This record gives sequence, C-alpha cells and structure tokens, in this order.
Amino acid sequence: MEEIVLELKDAAIFQKESLVLSEVNLKIAKGEFVYLIGKTGSGKSSFMKTLYGDLPLQKGEGHVVEFDLKTLKEKDIPFLRRKLGIVFQDFKLLPDRNINQNMFFVLKATGWTDKAKMDARVANVLEKVGMKTKGFKFPHELSGGEQQRIAIARALLNDPELIIADEPTGNLDPQTSVEVMKVLQEI
Repeated sequence: MEEIVLELKDAAIFQKESLVLSEVNLKIAKGEFVYLIGKTGSGKSSFMKTLYGDLPLQKGEGHVVEFDLKTLKEKDIPFLRRKLGIVFQDFKLLPDRNINQNMFFVLKATGWTDKAKMDARVANVLEKVGMKTKGFKFPHELSGGEQQRIAIARALLNDPELIIADEPTGNLDPQTSVEVMKVLQEI
C-alpha cells in the first residue's frame, strides 16, 4: 500500500484575508516527484508556505507527513519542519559561516549533539549533491548553482519524509538548472 505524505482536500490558501488558491485537491505518495507550475503571482509560494506551517490552512483539509494542517499549533511547527526538507528560492544560507558551519547550525537546532554523527551526516549529504570538498567555503565564495546544491544538502540533513523546493532553479542559468534538477531526481 502506498504511503501518502501529502494530501489536501478542498483546501483554500490565503495570504492574510486574501484568497490565493481555492479548491486545492492533491495527493502525493512517498517516492513521487511532483512539479507545481504557474505564473509569477499565481500562489505557488503561498501554497508551499501552507505546507510547512508558515501560513495557516483556514479552509478545507490538509495532511503533511502525518500532521493535520487545519489543527496545527504553533508549538508543533518545528516538529513538522523536522520531517520536511525545505529548499528556499533564495537559498537562506548564513553568510557569516562556512558551509560546514551552516550544516552544523541546522543539526544543532534540530537536536543533534554527537559530533562524530554530525560530521558523518554533513559529509554524506554534501557528497549526495556533489559538494563534498566545499565545506570550508563561505556562501559568497560559491556560484549560484553551488549554493543551490548546498541548500538541497541542508534540506536532506534530517532525512526528510518530504522535500519541498520553491523554484529550485529560479536563479540559475539553464545548464545549472538541468544539473540541479538531476540532483533532486536522484534523491
């Protein structure tokens, strides 16, 4: 039987009081790769923000990695996000820390304490995205495509049940975009 990681039924997505999307019905099973395509301003980012608890689900039903979005409490949002890998459009890498320190920051924030396990996990995710030798570099020393690969690696740190990527190739040239999409598909 397929494991459902995301399901929305008759959901409505709002930005404050403004309706952005209505009658959203979607079911995604574990292992599926789904693209959400739409014009700028069509509600893609608002949709994703609802999935990771940044915007409340006000109408309809929604379940993401066993969390009920309709009844989600603010105190439960960090636990939801630990089961998600989120790749932001603007990378959100900490500029004052090198790549390894960026990764350690996330691991510590999500409860990791064993340095050897943390080292191994960082090495593992950086290798998955072809960036194993870049851990000592700072974000500004990397190309846009390299920063995006690091953002993907960061999203993989806690072995997420679902990866959500907001325009993962939006700031990249066509060739780098193809490479980044290959990385996501391999994962």
